[in-house]
Amino acid sequence: MIVVKDTNVNDIGILENAFDTPTERNVNEVWQFSFSLPLNDIKNELCSHLNYIEAIGDSRRNYGLYRIMPTETVKNASNESITYSCEHVISTLLDDVMDGYFQYSGYSTSQVIQNILNLQETERWVLGECDFNYFYEYSFENENGLLAPILSIPIAFNMPYEFTYDTTVYPWVLNLKAVSDDVKSEIRWGKDMLDFNNISDPTDIVNYLIPKGFGEGVNQLTIERVNSGQKYLKDDASITKWGKRSYIWIDKSMEDATTLKAKAQALLNQWKEPKISFSVNGADLSILPEYAHERRMLNTVTRIIVEDKEYSARIVGEKISDLSKEYEVSYQINNKISSIATTQAELERKQQVNEAYSQGATNMYNFTYQDNCDNLIPAYIPFIIDNDVVNVNTCELTFRTKKFRGDFGIIETENQSISTDSTTVSGTPSSHSHGITIPGHTHFAKIGIVEYEVNITSVTIKVDGNTVDFTGTSADRLNIVSYLSKDTDGKVARGRHEIEIYPNMAARVEADIILRVFIQSRLGGVY
Repeated sequence: MIVVKDTNVNDIGILENAFDTPTERNVNEVWQFSFSLPLNDIKNELCSHLNYIEAIGDSRRNYGLYRIMPTETVKNASNESITYSCEHVISTLLDDVMDGYFQYSGYSTSQVIQNILNLQETERWVLGECDFNYFYEYSFENENGLLAPILSIPIAFNMPYEFTYDTTVYPWVLNLKAVSDDVKSEIRWGKDMLDFNNISDPTDIVNYLIPKGFGEGVNQLTIERVNSGQKYLKDDASITKWGKRSYIWIDKSMEDATTLKAKAQALLNQWKEPKISFSVNGADLSILPEYAHERRMLNTVTRIIVEDKEYSARIVGEKISDLSKEYEVSYQINNKISSIATTQAELERKQQVNEAYSQGATNMYNFTYQDNCDNLIPAYIPFIIDNDVVNVNTCELTFRTKKFRGDFGIIETENQSISTDSTTVSGTPSSHSHGITIPGHTHFAKIGIVEYEVNITSVTIKVDGNTVDFTGTSADRLNIVSYLSKDTDGKVARGRHEIEIYPNMAARVEADIILRVFIQSRLGGVY
């Protein structure tokens, strides 16, 4: 049964004459469905672009809710029919965008998903169950659609997962569920297996993985800081069995080392063994009540029994060529969720987003100081490393000690006669006055700078209170980065820093601080 719903998800009709109704459903992907109607069927009027289609088999099994897509409607005059191609309604999350930069640090898995869902202009989806409670760091920028960011959230999980949907209610419910590794079903040659194809492909084996994230060159994010100083992850058992197979995996959307490592480990766990895939055409007997307990569900592990061989792997996709024969199912079964090829394709898609903004740039800052100081009052040089600095590459001090310098005024006079009648002095036992003449004069001020010769023999340098191992009275490009205060992760702290220079005698210090940093500015406006 094919039910049509309008854009408000209200039932508006049943397509009794629908035919050619294939469906393809793959785990954690957008499901596909299509159907055809006779050209003269009046109910073609109900099948407007972006209306919804609910696909229900004769067994009353619901195969999902889909949206009619405008670019996929095909009229065929030869057989006088119209074919409509549809996408699962999870694709409605492509209707909204993430305009600008969004960073989620310290958020749980469910909080990240909820924050992204909150960006829907029309609330079609709400978050239901979430079986995971990780606190990885996520960042997204200028994403066309909310779907790709949501689907990317669990990629770093080191366990199987599945997005499931409840489209029987509205708003629709999105769940993120953990799935079991236990065998839940079987398919057996001679019972319900029609044909079988087994492929073991070692070409994608990776057992030595070097992950890299955001940035370029020396500023590119690696996992060394969170992986005991090692830039790689490896699987010794796989190396022993298959030989060392190395791969540099780059995802420039990763800005946090812990998240980068977790995602890389999840991929290594998949890639360390050959990809074993099975294409199985079988009869789904579970549509019959007496075999309902044998239903094979997407993303569950099934046992495959062919003569004297037995395999166990996960059902990652199913294809039904026509819902009128829903018991004829083609299963895709393998031991991996993704391969290098599919992951690389995903990254190439993301690259279109990455190219829309700058990864950052290396900048050089110079802080200059010139003043007198001595062994009690130092040359005091403060500077700030801003919060949007990703990495501090270098911090160097260049300085000279020179003669103590002072400013003085020297007074010169010019004689000139000035007469006065008398000077009266009172307050004595006998008051009297005297007539005197004071030579006239003119004052001329002469301003000058005086340097005092001193013999500076040593200088003490302190950086954020840490005394620098240094001897001498001057330096060129003295590396002081190791003396800067650090945060809890061992990186140079962001914020205010202070350098103090104490000469052993009064002197003038002329100094420059040269700071090279990798900066990614997402603050302020464009002025």
